[in-house]
Amino acid sequence: MSDTPIQQIEDVVIKFAGDSGDGMQLTGTQFSNNTALIGNDLSTFPDFPAEIRAPIGTLPGVSGFQLHFSSNRIFTPGDACDVLVAMNAAALKANLKGLKKGGIIIANTDGFDSKNLRLANYPEGINPLEDGSLAPYQLHTMDITKMTREALKDSPLGMKEKDRAKNMFVLGFLYWLYDRDMANTEAFLTDKFGKKPDILDSNVKVLKAGYNYGDTVEAFSTRFHVEKARMEPGTYRSITGNTALAYGLIAASQQSGLPLFLGTYPITPASDILHDLSRYKNFGIKTFQAEDEIAGISSAIGASYGGHMGITTTSGPGMALKGEAMGLAVMLEIPLLIIDVQRGGPSTGLPTKTEQSDLLQAYYGRNGECPMPVISASTPSDCFEAVFEAYRIAVQHMTPVIFLSDGYIANGAEPWRFPKAASLPKIQVKFKTQLEEGEEHFYPYQRDEKLVRPWAVPGTPGLEHRIGGLEKQNITGNVSYDPENHQVMVKIRQEKVDRIADFIPHQKIELGPEKGKVLVLGWGSTYGSIKSAVLELLEEGYSVAHAHLRHLRPFPKNLAEILHSYDKVLIPEINNGQLIKIIRDQFLIDAIGYNKIMGVPITKSELVIRIKELLADK
Repeated sequence: MSDTPIQQIEDVVIKFAGDSGDGMQLTGTQFSNNTALIGNDLSTFPDFPAEIRAPIGTLPGVSGFQLHFSSNRIFTPGDACDVLVAMNAAALKANLKGLKKGGIIIANTDGFDSKNLRLANYPEGINPLEDGSLAPYQLHTMDITKMTREALKDSPLGMKEKDRAKNMFVLGFLYWLYDRDMANTEAFLTDKFGKKPDILDSNVKVLKAGYNYGDTVEAFSTRFHVEKARMEPGTYRSITGNTALAYGLIAASQQSGLPLFLGTYPITPASDILHDLSRYKNFGIKTFQAEDEIAGISSAIGASYGGHMGITTTSGPGMALKGEAMGLAVMLEIPLLIIDVQRGGPSTGLPTKTEQSDLLQAYYGRNGECPMPVISASTPSDCFEAVFEAYRIAVQHMTPVIFLSDGYIANGAEPWRFPKAASLPKIQVKFKTQLEEGEEHFYPYQRDEKLVRPWAVPGTPGLEHRIGGLEKQNITGNVSYDPENHQVMVKIRQEKVDRIADFIPHQKIELGPEKGKVLVLGWGSTYGSIKSAVLELLEEGYSVAHAHLRHLRPFPKNLAEILHSYDKVLIPEINNGQLIKIIRDQFLIDAIGYNKIMGVPITKSELVIRIKELLADK
């Protein structure tokens, strides 16, 4: 038992950084899971290198994982870090600017030899661990590689296999530093390597060696403890956006009674949804990895035509490829869900970096007049409810729906108080199974009060019909080239989407007064930074409010009233200004944009500065 004194603190931001092979994502994930188990609130931001095999030791090859945990409610992974774990010189150089002055640096000295320094582009003869440049910080050096090998000196594993365990040394030491129990990580290792006893033994030994090192080293005179957060009672788990999204789809399938079919093609950062759903065949989930994006969405369209719920997943480049098939689904008027986990673009762009890049593509990125509802998630856990809502709209309004997430939401994690099945609403689905009394023929484009056409499964006796991509005659569904009919059908398809506004909740003010000086209007992953900034400003007495959109097309019916209740409207986006164009167009207000296009989230502190500037501008 360590006799090092333990200091109570409220929150901590840690950045794990190293080469792609250093296991920083696994280390961060395990520390996050441990954090969730002890009841801290948390938010994470994995930062993957853009290149699959960037040269070892170089700046492009740095992999990072940022974790913010607290005894209070938090909404972002933190603006700046309290602790930076740097496994090599490149990791230090790439992340030092994000470390608070006075923050802790834990540096693996083996990663700062002459070769690593050269690869990180440090000048010849310069070593930041020795030249005094890190004086503003608390520098702690450890030869993690050497101590890992020492812990495994009796292991039959080769040197390469031994060195792979060095991330466990870091994890064990941080468990000591933050007064943690290691049982959950030992259980994880046993589950993962139970059939490989030598690897299991090596990882557990090094994990314990890192923890014990904390008891023997004199450099740290204090340990730290963060109490559990004051959160609503319930059962929580740590969850990423992609996993929450997969669970939301499963729940919606169960609550609607519709078999779910995912037809897709893998693409970063959406691929995990396919991986997750493929594990749940017991719920009747069917997954199909197609040969390309077009085949993926086309198979999903076929599934929906046959009475299942068709889903396809992608990112920006795949959205472009799916555009023609989306138009077909709009013309067919069948339920379909297109999930776009956005990343930096255009073209291949920034495959592993986050960006709110595709809102205008979701609105307008198809030929012809081709309206589709657009729903957006705000946080990792919000993906569950948001995709459940997107699914509901698709089946109850007989329309394809675009669902927008992004890399930050998809890979980030936070605590999620998961619901019980009994608390989830049913999603009513109505198939047409026969001709009603007085009907002589089945008309596939005969509509109800929502302008929704009937859903008839192919092969139903008496309901034989033909649908396709050519323009339809109103009501009968026959192919029509009549000019007047085309205009009628274009207007009907648009009005059907517009009428969805009658069946969605009114927009709410997240924080702040219902009338005031500045409204910060957001969508998607800007939620946490906006909420944190507005909370701080409200505590300082400023007249500022926050509203966050889930329904992006159509907008909630009361949005115009809200927008006109404030002197100024600020719209922060991780793009070059997309929602702001739509808001200006539809509501004729002079909204003000705040745009960041760097592949990383907007921070709370930069928003606080911008909002104060607007409040001071007379």
